[in-house]
Amino acid sequence: MNKKWAIKRITINLASTESEKLERYCAITGRPATDVIRELIRSLEVTHLQESKHPVPMKPSSVTHEPQPVSIV
Repeated sequence: MNKKWAIKRITINLASTESEKLERYCAITGRPATDVIRELIRSLEVTHLQESKHPVPMKPSSVTHEPQPVSIV
């Protein structure tokens, strides 16, 4: 299967609990993290955001330890 992807590399910082949760999910489902993250991004609802003049603020994380960088291709 030959897919043509417009590639943009994104690096995100995840808390260790978030990284562990993603790794566990990928291990259980046998799916790569990139596929899981792409699916989550595709499921985002942005229609109401386009109509708003103000961006929706993100909630701060309750996790206080240092995030771990994760590279996504």
